[in-house]
Amino acid sequence: MSPIPRRSLLKAAAVAGAAAQFSWAPGAEDAQAAPRAEAAAGDPVTLDWLEDGGLGAAPGSTVGVPWPKGAYQPDQAFALTDADGKAVPVQSWPIAYWPDGSLKWSAHAVSSGSGKLTLAAGDAAAPDHKVTVDKSGGTIDVSTGVITAKIGKNGSTLIKSVIRGSTEIARNGRLVLIRQPEIEDEDQGTVKTERFDGAVGEVTVEQEGPVRAVVRIDGKHRRGDRSWLPFSVRLYFYAGADSFRMVHTITYDGTQEPGKAGGDFIRGLGVRFGVPMRDASYDRHIRVGGEGTGLLREAVKGITGLRRDPGAAVQAAQYAGQKLPDPSTWDQRVTTRLQYIPEWGDYTLSQLSADGFTLRKRTKKGYGWIAAGGGRRASGFGYVGGASGGFSFGLRDFWEKHPAQLDIRDAHTDEAEVTLWLWSPEAQPMDLRFYHDGMGQDTYAKQLEGLNITYEDYEPKFGTPYGIARTSELLFWANESTPAAEKLAEQVEAVRVLPQLAAPPGQLIKAKVFGPGLYSEPDRSTPAKAKIEDHLDFLFTYYKDQVEQRRWYGFWDYGDFMHTYDTVRHQWRYDVGGYAWDNSELSPDIWLWMAYLRSGRADIFRFAEALTRHTGEVDVYHLGDWAGLGTRHGVQHYADSAKQQRIANTTYRRYYYFLTADERVGDLMHANVDSDETFLVLDPQRKVRTDPYTPDRHALSIGFGTDWSGLVSAWLTEWERKGPKWEKAKARVLSTMEGIAAQPNGFVQGSGLYDLDTGKFAVASAPVVSVSHLSAVFGLGELCAELIDLVDMPEFNQAYFDYCRYFNATKAEQKARYGSDFGTLLLFQGHSRLDAYAAVQTGDAALAKRAWAKFYSSDGYTEASPWKTEALSGPVTLVAGSEAAWVSSNDTALYGLAAIENLALLGDKMP
Repeated sequence: MSPIPRRSLLKAAAVAGAAAQFSWAPGAEDAQAAPRAEAAAGDPVTLDWLEDGGLGAAPGSTVGVPWPKGAYQPDQAFALTDADGKAVPVQSWPIAYWPDGSLKWSAHAVSSGSGKLTLAAGDAAAPDHKVTVDKSGGTIDVSTGVITAKIGKNGSTLIKSVIRGSTEIARNGRLVLIRQPEIEDEDQGTVKTERFDGAVGEVTVEQEGPVRAVVRIDGKHRRGDRSWLPFSVRLYFYAGADSFRMVHTITYDGTQEPGKAGGDFIRGLGVRFGVPMRDASYDRHIRVGGEGTGLLREAVKGITGLRRDPGAAVQAAQYAGQKLPDPSTWDQRVTTRLQYIPEWGDYTLSQLSADGFTLRKRTKKGYGWIAAGGGRRASGFGYVGGASGGFSFGLRDFWEKHPAQLDIRDAHTDEAEVTLWLWSPEAQPMDLRFYHDGMGQDTYAKQLEGLNITYEDYEPKFGTPYGIARTSELLFWANESTPAAEKLAEQVEAVRVLPQLAAPPGQLIKAKVFGPGLYSEPDRSTPAKAKIEDHLDFLFTYYKDQVEQRRWYGFWDYGDFMHTYDTVRHQWRYDVGGYAWDNSELSPDIWLWMAYLRSGRADIFRFAEALTRHTGEVDVYHLGDWAGLGTRHGVQHYADSAKQQRIANTTYRRYYYFLTADERVGDLMHANVDSDETFLVLDPQRKVRTDPYTPDRHALSIGFGTDWSGLVSAWLTEWERKGPKWEKAKARVLSTMEGIAAQPNGFVQGSGLYDLDTGKFAVASAPVVSVSHLSAVFGLGELCAELIDLVDMPEFNQAYFDYCRYFNATKAEQKARYGSDFGTLLLFQGHSRLDAYAAVQTGDAALAKRAWAKFYSSDGYTEASPWKTEALSGPVTLVAGSEAAWVSSNDTALYGLAAIENLALLGDKMP
């Protein structure tokens, strides 16, 4: 695929970090939401688990379910039943509304269930053990009916105590950070570190049961007078559960400067608990997860394998984690010598790469470590405790987001300590410095020359990690005694693949969410359709396999993939400027979520989930002047100087949020509501402007493509969710739609002058033709399909249909309509989906025919593409595997979306 022109690359928006709030200004009075739909009956919906096994050992699951317009009102109650018709307790709440006020999406939390569940209107069954929240004392006490967690309101202890019955299972839950102030290469310098502790700033109870409670804790890591590295932790509790879930987010706000050894280098980042140890040392058990559901199963004082045998039943009981009989009943040759058997108090499992972990143990601090095994990929699970109770813990995506580590310390004393390291202190410090010295690119002219050779848009001080974030998920269990092996295996499986309840594709299609008519269930009823389905399957499988082959793993990298392939090196261009990490270029996020919406496939969901977690956190700034802006594709996720609205696009987060009701992703979407403010911060065209330009809050140049699609997606989402700023957001949706429709050339006008205070575009006095092949490929098409369904504004519809009709038209047709053609364009295959949409909306048979012509015979992938991989092995490649050298991520995203949407819209009109 040809490199994308510089002008289009720089035509982006800026969205500000500490974005200033401003007064709500009403939009155009004559722009109205679509009229209320006729009342529709909501049919029962069958929900199922993404993977086999149901809820398993997880504390609970929350699912989003869409409803057709007018089916239910927001106060509708819902009931849930299992396959036998037995009532299953459920907690329900609205998470989105149609413009007529009816319920669009509802969220449903369950804490039980293993098979298919049926959701229908009705009164919910109450759980046997309700979740309760008591905020009256010095702590916030959350009880599931089985365990109680006491959550601190201030100080450095987030969770003061976890109690089961009358037994304290864990205490003093806190966040730990190790800072290394200097980093030197090889054997230079002296390694020094500083310990910071998470300090609670604010605690908010977001839900209070009866099935689910959510507590949010915000703060920073503190040592002395310095506080840094903000965190946001959510704790999830479900009725009747003996466990809870933690969603842990950090935002990097330290300093690391290229070429300098000093800075804020993270050496370790973890979550730590104390675990009271009450049992005799031979009744204290250690469990550490290995590969799959494999476990190291040991006791602090082992009585197996000794020279003297305490008895087969005693040995078997200890291995099983059961309380042993009184030592007086053992063979006395063992009992009288118990004091000479070592007690192993410390264990460490370290996963420094995706390909290997090591496990070691020692008796106590100050004494030598003994190798205890190792393997390839650990589950991230551990347990410490005994017959009277114990604590299980796990870190999701443990090896995928290496370097990670699990520590158990002092299990031989009255209180063990467990630490789940999200960044292992045994790894190299977290080095986020920009990767080169600028190579003399100290002027815009030189930087443009650099772009023309490496495709990287460099600018000094722009390749900064300040403000990027990362979210991790953890699970904890308070066990009444050491669990049996089968129970432990269930806990391991919950850590590795968190159970997720899901609505079926048919319900998503019926409800007409995410663009009515844009996706349909896979259909292989004709050879032509089957061939496209095969191609879609090939592309997804290839990327999934490439993640493994190329080891696209790591704390900051996992979830993303590369942009372009180097056919000479048989390697993706991981080290070549703008060809490296993809960073949502041309909307692969939408391709993957559309692929899931139509299929319900678990493997696609998990791939898209990891991508959403990554792109929404790592590729976007959350603090500072560029907060709300994303970074264009590059060697590091934050390296490129093109800081753009299109990468921070809320459209990419909407799918995961509405399917799961995930609060963290909800935070990210809400944070973009005021992103229009930051067009004052950074001029995206600063390097190519020929005319003087100073950003003016009453006349900001905003493009109708990548800029507006990102802005309006945030506004629409806030409006749908009825968030804190939904009225202002709604006004901006309507006023900007009207402003685009009123332009002399509609969308073809390219951009308009936007007033931040009124939320309106000025109407240009003269027509202009300014069309970029990028304008519609960052979610504009999918978003306009939603807006046209939601808002009754014929003028806007016509402006968009015209854009769809003429992008892929001949130059003569463009000139006849607009007075001049659109110039040199690309991405015709990807834009065939705009042809298809407009053809259906306008009933234009010729446009429908052109949609398939452009899909099959323009650019991108064709039926003549190889549609296969070639084997690779040494010495041409680092790791044996396969390649499809003809595949690029741009073409994949565009083909995937065009195929899915064209099949749904015009599957009955294929050539």
